[in-house]
Amino acid sequence: MPNTKSLPKLALLIALLLAACSPEQPTEQATGGSLELQKQPLDLREKTISDLQTAMQNNDLTARDIVAYYIAEIERVDRNGPELRSIIELNPDAMSIAAKLDEERQESGPRGPLHGIPIVLKANINTGDAMETTAGSLALAGFHAPDDAFLVASLRNAGAIILGKANLSEWANFRGSHSSSGWSSIGGQTKNPYDPRRNPCGSSSGSAVAVSANLTALAIGTETDGSIVCPSGINGVVGIKPTLGLVSRDGIIPVAHSQDTAGPIARTVTDAAILLTVMAMRDIRDPLSEGRPKKLPDYAAGLSAKAIRGKRIGVLRNHFGAGINPKVEGILARVIETLKDAGAEIIDPVELDVEGMKDAEMIVMHYEIKADLNAYLEKSNAPIRSLAELIQFNKDNADTVMSFYGQERMEEAEAKGPLTDEVYLKALESSKRISQAAIDGALREHRLDAIVATTNAPAWFTDHVNGDTFNLSSSSYAAVSGYAAITVPGGFVSGLPVGVSFIGGAFSDKQLIEIAYAFEQASKIRRAPDPF
Repeated sequence: MPNTKSLPKLALLIALLLAACSPEQPTEQATGGSLELQKQPLDLREKTISDLQTAMQNNDLTARDIVAYYIAEIERVDRNGPELRSIIELNPDAMSIAAKLDEERQESGPRGPLHGIPIVLKANINTGDAMETTAGSLALAGFHAPDDAFLVASLRNAGAIILGKANLSEWANFRGSHSSSGWSSIGGQTKNPYDPRRNPCGSSSGSAVAVSANLTALAIGTETDGSIVCPSGINGVVGIKPTLGLVSRDGIIPVAHSQDTAGPIARTVTDAAILLTVMAMRDIRDPLSEGRPKKLPDYAAGLSAKAIRGKRIGVLRNHFGAGINPKVEGILARVIETLKDAGAEIIDPVELDVEGMKDAEMIVMHYEIKADLNAYLEKSNAPIRSLAELIQFNKDNADTVMSFYGQERMEEAEAKGPLTDEVYLKALESSKRISQAAIDGALREHRLDAIVATTNAPAWFTDHVNGDTFNLSSSSYAAVSGYAAITVPGGFVSGLPVGVSFIGGAFSDKQLIEIAYAFEQASKIRRAPDPF
């Protein structure tokens, strides 16, 4: 298992370093006619990349201070107190990396906006360091990936600090039915920071919770269908599901190569856009890089509160669960009014006909996880070498691994044939054709710049007997088509966040970010969870 037992000792060391580095902020207070210096505890809640960079440039903070702060908060909130359990493992080298980056800043200046900024990775992303890559599964406990995923190498080159690995729905929630999102056999159950009794959605549960609860500056999740946007929406943060091929798939434990992608999770659209710009470096070894535009934009450049003016935005009302919850519909109504007030032209409703898409998607995922996971396990020299071995491991360790739900999906996948099977090829073709035609057709017919829909319903109570209670989702359109989507905070129902998604066509990421930023500035919905 990951070295979580060393966390208290490490946190104690960091707390001592925190005091030694003087990250507390002095203030003057009049006492008996004289001025007395008092120290205020460091508080980095809701601080943006810009805030942190400014503080470091002004020598008010160091990267070491920032890392120490987040590690102490993880110890206080994630391992103790409400025990959110969003972080599986901390990087034991984070402080030494931060120190080197501090020295580099003093000697030659920052490399860019991510210099010295801590980032948490979902635990299915390879790091060639002291941390493990497990997808939350005991079957991979102790496994160290041979090298960094391409996107991780890009982050390190940009000066980012990999703070740790985030908990997730085990195997990105493609193991069995009746699962509980955010639960893994290594990390336990991740909790929602707005109400720890409730679920964080998944599968990038820990990534979204860590950002929302201010346990990290930024995080990265992965999505096959909904695994970035759902936890981001339910935990009140920003999540980007990029166009397939924008971010390298190298070094990510797979579910389905025709839909898998990593994406940024942040508290603001700007921060998510800054992170995406670095993540989107071209990887010539990924075949999908051939379909990318020759030159990609700086996704954070030129963001304007006026970007919605003149935009035509269609309202999607026929997605799964739409119209069921009147309070969620009330949020959508307010979102539409905000868009109108900001200058958008609203086309309501816009329907997407995707009959047959979901059935075809499930066939594709069952075929691809067998082929893709087998390839990953064999190439990476993991302790298990195939899906068949994983299934047997789970059976042999059923008391701990399958204590409340099984592995029906994996067993069904193992029964599938190769990717040359006609059933698979037909399902892949039809799922892509149906989903892409629906989005492209709506954009063209109504001359739309984006489609808007609610991302999620309020979080449900975590239930290890009956499993998840999904009752609203708009993720499949962008997920199956491979197109772009971004979710931002849209409102609250009884104190629980509800996200709103903007969906577009292939490589519409920049325009969606611009629209989402303008909406964010007009609405100012994000509200941090109550302090613990």
